[in-house]
Amino acid sequence: MLAIASRRWPWLVVAPVAPLAGLVVIVATLSSSLAARTPMEPKPAIVLVHGAFADATGWQKVIPILERDGYTVTAVQNPLTSLAADVATTRRVIEAEKGPVIVVGHSYGGAVITLAAAGLPQVKGLVYVAAFAPDEGESLGGLLERGPQSAIGPALVPDSAGFLTIDRAKFQDVFAKDVQDVEARVMAATQKPIAGDIFRAPCAKPAWKAIPAHYLVARQDRAIHPDLQRFMAERLKARTAEVDSSHVPFVSRPADVARFIEDAATGAER
Repeated sequence: MLAIASRRWPWLVVAPVAPLAGLVVIVATLSSSLAARTPMEPKPAIVLVHGAFADATGWQKVIPILERDGYTVTAVQNPLTSLAADVATTRRVIEAEKGPVIVVGHSYGGAVITLAAAGLPQVKGLVYVAAFAPDEGESLGGLLERGPQSAIGPALVPDSAGFLTIDRAKFQDVFAKDVQDVEARVMAATQKPIAGDIFRAPCAKPAWKAIPAHYLVARQDRAIHPDLQRFMAERLKARTAEVDSSHVPFVSRPADVARFIEDAATGAER
């Protein structure tokens, strides 16, 4: 037999072999070529959930890094009027994603993702950034009371409707000590009040009992004590890392936060 060059696949040459063996060579070569051209699995989408006294624009330094690295990112705008309302808002955003999702929560946002992600199979990882990670029946106020004392309680100021903000004179020291003065003043001036009742609301069954968790501890945090963060991370059996920052590492150390989120997303792709 002569070697044959295919007209349809001119790069494919079948060596002089018996007819049946030649067919096997062709099939194997085509299968190998098609497998090489199979598109890669898409990266998980990333949903970012802000905490108290803030809104979704707080993630503005992290979002460009994640998008540059090929991730689709959505930052949820929660009303902070009740835990139930914030969970429902976040859950709708997660459900709108068509593929796998990594959900990230900061501070109070950790409680939100703990409930919003429950029972959603597309959520492949939970990322807690200096965040609350309550268990069933726990409240955020109860967690603050059980852990080492933080500076947040005495700094809170209620308004006539029971919504809380941080005393602007104490804001940078308690919340954003490693943030530039001008930026910290803007953050203090643009605080989004949170309903005080949220800190007394008991949590339902947590998603972290069924979904892999990752926890980034802020070592210099004065709002949620680092030791309380470590306790919650250990209880989650989370992959844990620490960063030298105040309560807002996504503002003062955005590259470190983005890298931690991407590590969680990469693990979910395996």
